[in-house]
Amino acid sequence: MLSDEDNELLSRVGPGTPMGDYLRRFWIPAALSSELQADGAPLRLRLLGEDLLAFRDSSGRAGIVEPYCSHKLAPLFFGRNEDCGLRCVYHGWKFDVDGRCLDLPNVDAQNAARMKPQVAIRAYPVREAGGVLWTNLGPRPGDAAIPGLEWTQLPAGHVYLARWLQRSNYAQGLEGELDSAHLSFLHRGLNPGGRMTPALESVQNDGAPVLEVEATPYGMTYGARRTVTEGGYHWRTTNWLLPFYSLLASAARSPGALFTGRAWVPVDDEHVTTFHYIYRLDRPITAEERATIEEGHFFPPLRDRTAYALPDGYAIDTYLPRANKENDYQIDRALQKTQNYTGIRGANDQDRCLQENMASAFGLGPGKIAARSREHLVASDRAGIMMRRVLIAGARDLRSGIEPRAPYEPELYRVRSFMTLSPIADFKTLAETHGLAHS
Repeated sequence: MLSDEDNELLSRVGPGTPMGDYLRRFWIPAALSSELQADGAPLRLRLLGEDLLAFRDSSGRAGIVEPYCSHKLAPLFFGRNEDCGLRCVYHGWKFDVDGRCLDLPNVDAQNAARMKPQVAIRAYPVREAGGVLWTNLGPRPGDAAIPGLEWTQLPAGHVYLARWLQRSNYAQGLEGELDSAHLSFLHRGLNPGGRMTPALESVQNDGAPVLEVEATPYGMTYGARRTVTEGGYHWRTTNWLLPFYSLLASAARSPGALFTGRAWVPVDDEHVTTFHYIYRLDRPITAEERATIEEGHFFPPLRDRTAYALPDGYAIDTYLPRANKENDYQIDRALQKTQNYTGIRGANDQDRCLQENMASAFGLGPGKIAARSREHLVASDRAGIMMRRVLIAGARDLRSGIEPRAPYEPELYRVRSFMTLSPIADFKTLAETHGLAHS
C-alpha cells in the first residue's frame, strides 16, 4: 500500500507537481505521425495536464503549440492551416510551428512589426521517430533525447502503432502491464481448445508466480517463474522503461519474433493515452498479421478518431474503444460461464474494465486515481511496488536537485523481453545463460 501522500505524488502530473516535473525531463509520445497532414486539420491534445494543439505546416514540419490565439484567446483549432502557419479565423493572426507570430492583419504595419515578437504563443519542440510525434515539455529538451527503443529505429512497415484513451490515472494501466499474476485469471480461457502447451498450462494452473525483480538504470526488469508440470519452469520476463514504457515477453528468441509493448502517456491526472507498438525485426508486418492485430487480440477495436470532451470541457482528438464503461465493456455473462474468465472479449478490454473502475481516492469518481492506501499487496505484486518506488524516488530526487539519468542516455532503452521453458530456477542466471536481457 501507499500512503495518501505518496499516492498523490505518484499520480499528480500537472505543471509544478513533483511527478509532473520529473516526467517533463523526458521526451514523450504525443500522437501518431499519421494523424497530421500538411495543411490539414489541427489535432487537439492534452499532455501532463497541459492543453496543446498539434499541426503540420505546408512544408511537412510538425509543431505543438498552446491552443489559443494570443489576441483574444480564441481557439486556434478552428483556424486555417495554410502557407506555413496556422491562422486564427477571428482576426487573422497567424502563427508558425515555433509559435512565432507571422501576421497581424488587423494592426497597422508599424505596430505589427513591433508587436510580433511580443505576441508569440508558447511552443514545444517536436521530433518524429518510429511513426510517432515526440515532444518535451520540460526545461532542458535539448539535453534529453528520444528513448532508443528498438521499434523507433525500424522501417515503417515493420511497426504497427495504435493509440486510444483510457479513463484512469496512468499508473493504474502501467501497474497492470507489470502484473504477471493476473494472466492466470483475468485473461484465462475456460475452453482453450487445441493442444495445451507446457507454457500455457503453467499460466492457466499457477496463479502465484515467483517474481524476481531487479532495478536497472532504465527502470526495472523482472522474471515471473511458474512451475511446469513436466518439470522445470516457465519464465516470462518483462521490462519497464522509464518513465512509462513496457516491453512484453515474446514467445520466440529470434529476430523472427513479434515484439510488443505499450506507453502509458498521462493526459492529466485522470486520463491516459495508451500507445501500443507491435513490431518485427526481420521483415515488414503482413496484411494478414495486421488483420489479426485489428481483431482485438492485441488492442481493443477502436472507433474512428473523435472529439472527446474532458470533464472540465476541453476537447481532445482521440480514439475510443468500442467496449467501454457505458456499455459495461460488452460483457457477455454466457461467455463468462463457458469460454473465458471475464465474459469480455480481448485482453485490453478486460484490463480496462477493472483499471477504469477501481475504488478511488481523494473523493474522485471510480477509476480516476486508485485508493492505494486501502490495498493489501502480496509477493506477486513486487514489480508494481518497485515501479512505484522508482518513480517516487525519481520525483523526490529531482526536487533535491538530482537529475534523472535515463532521459539523457537513450542507449539504455535497447532491451528485450522473452519467454522460455528452462530448468534454471534463478532469474539472473537465466538471463546470463540466454543472453537475452539486452538487444
